[in-house]
This record gives sequence, structure tokens and C-alpha cells, in this order.
Amino acid sequence: MLVVKQTNPRSVNSVFNEFFHGFPSAWGRDYQQEFTVPAVNILESKDGYHVELNAAGLTKEDFKVSAENGLLTISYEKKETTETNDVKVLRTEFRQNSFKRTFSLDDKVNVEAIQAKYENGILKITLPKKEEVKVLPKEIAIL
Repeated sequence: MLVVKQTNPRSVNSVFNEFFHGFPSAWGRDYQQEFTVPAVNILESKDGYHVELNAAGLTKEDFKVSAENGLLTISYEKKETTETNDVKVLRTEFRQNSFKRTFSLDDKVNVEAIQAKYENGILKITLPKKEEVKVLPKEIAIL
């Protein structure tokens, strides 16, 4: 839950006017800068872990994914673009901001076998688990 501290009280009418007359252009404006990292899902199966990062509008070349010193790092650096055509932007509600997400890797992860795939706006990273070394009981002959 987001709690906003209000320093100067407003009347009920001004709150309603702000809400209804500002909708939808003002919605999300205050929160866009706070939430600049894409959402992730982290799943575990018997074979490994799966990270799904929601980042629509990018290409696979936009991402940098690395595993080093027990950390998985996913980043995107926004490239500035300048348009030289005669189009005037009236409103921009969706945009991609640079981000960097870092996750600790479990000792069970086989770092050499990590794979990543980007499709339908979702970056999917597969972190396979290491093969468990099974110690078989050794029968000892009695002399």
C-alpha cells in the first residue's frame, strides 16, 4: 500500500476535481519514476529455477545478462533517440527506462548451463540445477 503524506490540506471538492478532471492523463505520472524496473516471476521446478522478466517493447539485443560472483544480473541501458521527422509528440504514456536487476544465485545452480530467451515481451532465463552426486552405499567385505 502506498501512503502519501499531505502537507497542505485540500477541500473535498478539489480532490474530486483533481481526480476526475485529471483522469487519465495524471494517473501514474507520480509513480512512473518510482517503478522503473520491470516485474519478475521466479519459479522453481525439479530441474531448475526460471526467471521471467516482463519487458515488452525491447529486443533480445537490448538486454545484458550475466552471472558472476554468485549473482545473476539483468540490465538494459536506454539509448537516446532523436527523431528528425515533422511529428509532434502530444502525449507519451509508455516508455522504457534503463534498469538493472540483480539476484543471488543458489549454490545448486549450474552457472555454466544458464540460458536466456526473449519472446512475446518476456525475457525467460533458465537456471538449471547441478546434478546431485549420489553416494551409493559401499558394501564392505568382512575378512
